[in-house]
Amino acid sequence: MSDDAVLVVGPSWVGDMVMIEPLLASLKARQPVPAVDVLAPAWSAPLLSRMAQVRRAIDLPIGHGQWAVGKRLAMGRALRGQYQQAIVLPGSWKSALLPFFAGIPQRTGFVRELRYGLLNDARRLDKRALPMTVQRFSALGLGAGAPLPGTLEPRLNADPVVVARTLASLGLSTGSAPVLLLCPGAEFGPAKRWPAVHFAALARHYRQRGWQVWLVGSARDASITAQVKAAGGDGCIDLAGRTDLGEVCDVIAAADLVVSNDSGLMHVAAALGRPLVAVYGSSDPGFTPPLSARARVVSLALSCSPCFKRECPLGHLRCLNDLDPERVLAAAAELDA
Repeated sequence: MSDDAVLVVGPSWVGDMVMIEPLLASLKARQPVPAVDVLAPAWSAPLLSRMAQVRRAIDLPIGHGQWAVGKRLAMGRALRGQYQQAIVLPGSWKSALLPFFAGIPQRTGFVRELRYGLLNDARRLDKRALPMTVQRFSALGLGAGAPLPGTLEPRLNADPVVVARTLASLGLSTGSAPVLLLCPGAEFGPAKRWPAVHFAALARHYRQRGWQVWLVGSARDASITAQVKAAGGDGCIDLAGRTDLGEVCDVIAAADLVVSNDSGLMHVAAALGRPLVAVYGSSDPGFTPPLSARARVVSLALSCSPCFKRECPLGHLRCLNDLDPERVLAAAAELDA
């Protein structure tokens, strides 16, 4: 067994995966410096490869929500004797099984779902003391009750050579004009999506000023990006479904301004240090904000929000419909200033 190796059991969402980076940084600040591996779904490998602290990303070939106890048992046995500590970030009971099966001596995580026994370094979560996801993750890398570092800003690396290669493969170039990058999708649901007509108004505004406009998202976002492109005028380039996660990281790294819903790509843009305006509707910017000095949050902060619903329970979605493009343009101007 390595005396200091740590296995981090990672989360299942893009934004949450970005927010593990400050935890990894705190682990690498230990003496002696530990090797850090992350157990996570295969899709997360491009993000983890952009975190300098990660020695190895270990694929967890088990779908979100699946028990698959046999697979967890087999993987746990294969990892026996390799780690001194496991840090379990998801709150589910099943996520703590594999470190238990691996016989890792110290198994750290928040109690939740009565995980006593599976975790032998079980912490109670004080949501008032740790209101933000990034704080909760980082706290698990420290001793119980230890103060958090003063700054918790995730950082992803971007290799300029790789970025240039990705842009060339997509037929993109940053040399001719600055780039506005729009992220109009949100995996969680419609209550986190600023209307396509508002994104299109931004596209027209910047196109009239000579900017390029690129739209990014997964294949599931293609219908939304198509609406923005159709209403945004000539010159918008729709990349939805044309890039994998690693490539979209490279595309975001090349942008001069990003406007995004509260989504995984918003957190990627913040971690890449891009100027960012983040639009919030049903979710809470106090819980999962973009963690960057180069980011601005725009929200109407209505009395009915945050509701954390996938769809507006009142049927009007005023938190996003009434948030006009001028507010986003003003936030972008503040960043530019």
